[in-house]
Amino acid sequence: YVKDIELGWGIETIFPYKDHLFIGSNTGMFIYDVTTPGEPEQVSRYQHMRACDPVVVNDDYAFVTLRTGVACGGAQNVLEVVDIKDLANPRLVKSYPMKNPHGLGLADDVLYLCEGAFGFKSFRVSDVHNVANNVLENFENLVSTDVIVAPKSLIVIGENGVSQYNYTDKAQLKLLSKIQLAKS
Repeated sequence: YVKDIELGWGIETIFPYKDHLFIGSNTGMFIYDVTTPGEPEQVSRYQHMRACDPVVVNDDYAFVTLRTGVACGGAQNVLEVVDIKDLANPRLVKSYPMKNPHGLGLADDVLYLCEGAFGFKSFRVSDVHNVANNVLENFENLVSTDVIVAPKSLIVIGENGVSQYNYTDKAQLKLLSKIQLAKS
């Protein structure tokens, strides 16, 4: 323990990338410089309307999902692409309507997106202006709320259980294992 850093309420995601933390909250994305780990410094904040807000990033873009819901508030279900080339001035590039986006993960130029009861999707994001037209797969029956991109597999979590997928072929996930949860 070194010290407390006050971020406020509604923190949904902390995504470390290189020397920065990207923190998704109910009101926006905070970017912190952690070059000196014991002295994190806020670089900027990207604000949006109140909503649940997971975030993942690469060198140039942050991918942010906003969704409606009782706990989140919010009035829209979207995937936002935010230009972070200038970390001090993040700016919205494009917004894509979604059904009910939850967690997301990024592996190279493929974005994996959980849509709750509406399934699990993957998109090629090398062209951020055309993400909606670059769907790789859409598992409509896979209830999903979060995804973890591990070095050799994806872990997809949903109300019915936990599934593990090989993602060597980014355009064709292969189910490796599944732990089914019984409904009570």
